[in-house]
Amino acid sequence: MNILTLLIFTPILVAFVIAVLPSSWRAGFKYITLATTLVQLGMSIWIYTHFKNGAGFAGVNHEGQFQFIQKLPWINLDLGAMGKMQIDYFVGIDGLSIALLVMTSLVLVIAALASWEIKSNLKGFFVLFLILDMAVIGVFCSLDFFLFYIFYELMLLPLYFLIGMWGGARREYAAIKFFLYTLFGSVFMLLVMIGLYLSVKDPVTGNHTFSMIQMMNPVNYEAGSVFSVLNHATILGMPARSVGFVVLFIAFAIKVPVVPLHTWLPDAHVEAPTPVSIILAGVLLKVGGYGIIRICVGIFPEIAHADAYWLGMIGVISIIYGALNALAQQDLKRMIAYSSVSHMGFVLLGIASMTTEGLSGAVMQMVSHGFLSTMLFFLAGVIYNRVHDRGINHFRGLAAIMPKYTSFVVIAFFASLGLPGFSAFIGEAFSLTGAFKSPSVNGLLPYWMPVCGSVGILLGAAYFLWTLQRMFFGTLNLKGGSVWKTALADLNIREKLTLLPLALLTLVLGLMPSLVFGKINDSVVAFIQFLGSK
Repeated sequence: MNILTLLIFTPILVAFVIAVLPSSWRAGFKYITLATTLVQLGMSIWIYTHFKNGAGFAGVNHEGQFQFIQKLPWINLDLGAMGKMQIDYFVGIDGLSIALLVMTSLVLVIAALASWEIKSNLKGFFVLFLILDMAVIGVFCSLDFFLFYIFYELMLLPLYFLIGMWGGARREYAAIKFFLYTLFGSVFMLLVMIGLYLSVKDPVTGNHTFSMIQMMNPVNYEAGSVFSVLNHATILGMPARSVGFVVLFIAFAIKVPVVPLHTWLPDAHVEAPTPVSIILAGVLLKVGGYGIIRICVGIFPEIAHADAYWLGMIGVISIIYGALNALAQQDLKRMIAYSSVSHMGFVLLGIASMTTEGLSGAVMQMVSHGFLSTMLFFLAGVIYNRVHDRGINHFRGLAAIMPKYTSFVVIAFFASLGLPGFSAFIGEAFSLTGAFKSPSVNGLLPYWMPVCGSVGILLGAAYFLWTLQRMFFGTLNLKGGSVWKTALADLNIREKLTLLPLALLTLVLGLMPSLVFGKINDSVVAFIQFLGSK
């Protein structure tokens, strides 16, 4: 059994076990789920330690260079004179996915620990949680577009119910809004996926294929097909490949999310329970960034190169707009949600630079933000679980009664604003370095873009430090008075054990970024060389 297959499908097997267990065992469901995520984390660490470095293992557009591959026939149809339709179960990883895979496994452990707050319908919650677990891991391992799409869509259903059933007062509105936004992008993604399938042929079998690796090679496109590089076909008067790129970009940009496709995110975060907010920010946003790199830019490199200016522009707008909105928020969770919009803008700016430094920074920023957003939303959940309030102006002087909690908040805030020595600084610095290098190397981005991106770091310091000053320092003053003072107990053992590895990781990655760069570098270099050849 392939290790990636075990990693993907272990959660669904455990979900089935939980589903058939009697409800009298409900107190043990959280422990079973936590054990499952810990086993996954162990497998992902094993994969990380056994991941091979070197140009011969870079992957990107060479099937034989991907690692831990498993390729099995899945759906076979004999179409007679038209040949055969074959869809493969095709999984494997390269440097672009290994770091995100490990990050996702750890975030899922933290989300499982955060699920201790769930008190109602535990069986339903943990079954849906494990289905979502399977789907997000499957996305980062899939090399067949059809398989990728199934996992991508499968994330939608459990998230809809997890928000709609266990969320806050406006949970139905937030769940429906999230569902419609995501479905809007996914429906049109399906059409592009079908068009690509009908355009690409496997050079070995001669049959049409959903392999994303084969889709990256222009030689595999059938002459006269809609997405052929040489055919110059049009859709509604526009170049077909440009339409395909834009449609796929919109689908993934909704997940990132970028302005103006971001409006589902604050509502979903505010209404979602803490473990779901952790998965949304820590993993779901990275699925969008990964999709842009692997599919949009990888399959349509010449369009990405031609439209790099607009990708960079959208990234800069997201950085500034998200930061300004975060600065205006009075709800702690909504402030963190808008900060995610700003920080993910650096990912898009790094990708748009089309440089090794920029792409490395984009991947590092996704990994760093995965850990930091998980930490921030867990901290927001701690205070909400105690007094059921997140109003920034409803708290003052919390450091006096919650010193341990305040210590972790200080670490999370300073790490998130890009303080040197923490992982976010590395991600943002490399993204900006790539954007500054881009004009002189390939002439894609103007110099004002990284300059404006740097302003986003300054605004980040403003909203994080202002929130820290208002909530944690000064004379103790709580909206709920003595009742809140009694309820606001400091961190317990479970909460400290949850936050400690996140705090250590963001420091370790800031001091030793080679833990990420060492694994992704060969694939990043190969990917940039691939883009440069188009």
